Amino acid sequence: HKMGGDCLNYGCVPSKALIRSAKLAHQMRHGARYGLHDTEPVLSFRAVMQRVRDVIRDIEPHDSVERYTGLGVEVLQGHARLVDPWTVEIALNGGGTQRLTARSIVLATGARPFVPPLPGIEQVDCVTSDTLWDRFAALDHPPARLVVLGGGPIGCELAQAFARLGSQVTLVEMAPRLLLREDEDVSAFALKTLQGDGVQVRTGQRALRCERNGEEDGGTQWLVVDNAGREERIAFDHLICAVGRVARLEGFGLTELGIPTGRVIETNEYLQTIYPHIYVVGDAAGPYQLTHVAAHQAWYAAVNALFGEWRRFKVDYRVIPWTTFIDPEVARVGLNEQEAREHGLAFEITRFDIGELDRAIADSEASGFVKVLTEPGKDRILGVTIVGAHAGELLAEYVLAMKHGLGLNKVLGTIHTYPTLAEANKYAAGTWKRAHAPQGLLRWVQRYHDWKR
Repeated sequence: HKMGGDCLNYGCVPSKALIRSAKLAHQMRHGARYGLHDTEPVLSFRAVMQRVRDVIRDIEPHDSVERYTGLGVEVLQGHARLVDPWTVEIALNGGGTQRLTARSIVLATGARPFVPPLPGIEQVDCVTSDTLWDRFAALDHPPARLVVLGGGPIGCELAQAFARLGSQVTLVEMAPRLLLREDEDVSAFALKTLQGDGVQVRTGQRALRCERNGEEDGGTQWLVVDNAGREERIAFDHLICAVGRVARLEGFGLTELGIPTGRVIETNEYLQTIYPHIYVVGDAAGPYQLTHVAAHQAWYAAVNALFGEWRRFKVDYRVIPWTTFIDPEVARVGLNEQEAREHGLAFEITRFDIGELDRAIADSEASGFVKVLTEPGKDRILGVTIVGAHAGELLAEYVLAMKHGLGLNKVLGTIHTYPTLAEANKYAAGTWKRAHAPQGLLRWVQRYHDWKR
């Protein structure tokens, strides 16, 4: 389909453009925080959605056919499948077919939104993170009543953004809390944040079916949920299905060649399938559905394909960062508390409250925290979770430190510009240092200075 794939056209780029517009609307409504008047924004939803398309258009050249052709890449557009381990057949979009043989082949087929087989879902106005951009671009106003099915990162981001743009949003999550992969305090923070923006959050409730009344009743649409054994109906104008994504595995000839698949295409630690010259990257390979992980894997696949007969590299998943772009953001790298406990690892927790940070106070963004897990008695970083404004940006310092084996002492010894949000990282390191101060040495130093006086 489109160059740039899901991230450019349906995922990271359009969602962040929408989130930025929604944040500005939110700031206008709360202008008194900045010494201004609270002002209800005059919202043109069509203009907001046009801005989303404009952002995509401005980034498209980075992933365009022209750019890659200029780099020496031959770009063919069509549907491809493996006809044997060394041959790819392409049904070209312009008509006809073409066959290519290759010494190495990389499968980067991506993923698609999963739509659960709820009875009646095909009869209601249901969109996914892929289809909502075109569907909603035709609307003059944001959906009046919006149900978001799924409390993971995509569901939380979209629920908050549309609530800030004026929709009445209900988020339904079957699990007992939002952002289930994060620690409980992070989930609680996300819940409070979304509720503060007017999102009605229903956790621990399972979607049962969708219903649609006839036009004589206004064509009302309903999501029926199981709430503690009792059926309840939630009316909506549009339903966003955000319960997860599944790898694209069909239509590429994998079954015919006996390439094993499960949730993803099975590979070894070098990203090779059962055919050593066929590699897989991105969502089709797992284990992370993240654009930057796909790029990370692409380096390994390319180098192994080109030079594997001399040296191969095992893909490295030790330090993988990710961010959920609700406002304030949730960013993480490495282990969190619940994962460390699941693995039976010993750890210490150091926590710094961003509410104490000068720049955060000046920006009226004084909420959130930095939480660092370290080895007991050592400054080696096992994982970091940051909740707060620009958390995804702040995380980069810890990603670098973990990647190159730098501990909290190194972070503490690094000069950070005042006043910046990045000082939160240094203060977190300082909190750890105070908890591990050499008390015996300090008592000796105190006696020495007493004697000097």
